[in-house]
This record gives sequence, C-alpha cells and structure tokens, in this order.
Amino acid sequence: MDDATRTTTTPAADAIAVSDAGLTVGEVARRVGVSVRTLHHFDDIGLVVPQARSWAGYRLYSRADIARLQRVLVYRELGFALARIRELIDDPDVDERAHLASQRELLAARIARLQQMVCAVDTMMGAHDMTKSTTPDLTPQEQAEAFGSQWDDRYAAEAEERWGATDEWEQAERVKASMSREDFDRARTEMEGIDARLAQALRDGIAPDSDEAAALVALHREQAIGRWFTMTRAKHVLIARGYTDDPRFRAHYEALEPGLAAWLRAAIEADARAHGIDPEAVSWE
Repeated sequence: MDDATRTTTTPAADAIAVSDAGLTVGEVARRVGVSVRTLHHFDDIGLVVPQARSWAGYRLYSRADIARLQRVLVYRELGFALARIRELIDDPDVDERAHLASQRELLAARIARLQQMVCAVDTMMGAHDMTKSTTPDLTPQEQAEAFGSQWDDRYAAEAEERWGATDEWEQAERVKASMSREDFDRARTEMEGIDARLAQALRDGIAPDSDEAAALVALHREQAIGRWFTMTRAKHVLIARGYTDDPRFRAHYEALEPGLAAWLRAAIEADARAHGIDPEAVSWE
C-alpha cells in the first residue's frame, strides 16, 4: 500500500535512535513508516532535505531532519497540501500552534462521528429484519420536527426518484434506519451549528481559500453530508454546485447570510484545488 493512502502513525523523534552519523533513507523509511519514494519526493521539493551525506554520497537524516519529517507527516495526515505545509513550517509569522489546535478540534469531531457510525453498524448487525426494510420508523411529521422547517416531503420524493438506485442512497437509508428520534435531533442540531459557523465566517470576512475556510469545509464534508454516506472532495464539489444553481439550496444559505451560497461553493472548490482536484473536471466517484 502506498503511504499516501494509509494512516500515518509515527514514533516521536526522541524515540528514534539516531547515530551521530545519521540515518539512511531506507532506515528512516522503515522506522517512520513511509516509502523511500516519498522521502525522495520531499527532498526534491525542498520540504524535508537531509543535511548530511555519507562518504558515498547517500542522504543521511539527523534527529532534526526526522523531527521536521514527522511534523510534515502530521500535517499531511490532516489534509494539508504539501505547499501549504512548507509555509506553515518555514514561515516564522505563522501561528503553527493555532493551526494544530484547530485541526485537533476537527479530528475530535471526526472521531466522535466515527464512534456514532460504529454504534450504527452495531445496531444494524443486531436488527434481524434490516435486509427487509431500510425505512426509518419516523413519520413525516416526526421527520419534519427532526430536520426543522426546511423539511418538505417533496424533497425526499424528488431525491429518491433521482438517487434511489445509487449506493449512496442505500447507504444513507441504512444509516437513517439505525437512528432513533434522539439521533435525528442531534443530527439537526449539529447541522445547524455548522451552518451557523459558515455564516459567521462570511460575516468575519474569512477568504474562501483560507485555512480557516478549509477547516470549515472539512467539517461540512465530514459531518453535514458525510454522516449519511461516504464523501469525497469530488462529490463535495458536485453537490456544492447545487448551492448556487438550485433555488431551494440557495434560499436556505442566503437566509443564513447573504452571499453564503456562493461563498461556500467557492470555499469547497478552493479546498479541492489545494488537493490537486480540478473543480471543473470532477466526476461522481
């Protein structure tokens, strides 16, 4: 498996024994848990450049080099683009601790969401009739109360007509089937909280391509939508087009803060570009 697609958990720099001569690329790759190719790439782009060479010309990593490498890997695991990681690490005016604190908050929220999903899976595994019905027991009135004033039975009917044959629809229905009334209430409260934070960001003048906006985009992707089915940045971009193109979505966000629909779409597209995704060329994955 390529290390770019796996979770990175590295030992602390102090826990890695480094001789005075330093460690070779192969030794660092094995002890830290990344590929030699990744280390070469980091060196080529100036992100982590070992400061020493062996008598034969091979790269040798010092303790300081490994500490820098581990910082890079943490940021990469958090979803930052490599160019932005270099700015965070090298720019003395950047408050790196504040960025890490913000990312820690997002990670905590993601962990909580994953724990909810584990509970949902446990519920489904224990429901013997799950294969016979994926319809939640909530009545239309209860669903309206759970999702707030924006709920309309016509939306559900339209969505089922358009997406009912997709894997995402089936996944969402299974998630909903495992949820209690309290779960729906909690989901509505969390989504309203995310909307409020998005609106406040726009009022505060946060740029759509800023780190602050990217953090909110991740929260929106992971919790507002990702609670129902598996989300990717490409899917997020496609869904965001509806925020400006569909009058109902646009009205929802404009009621929160004028200009929010366009701002959110711009922020989602900026986040995609920062991760090498062209918003104009995405497809549903």
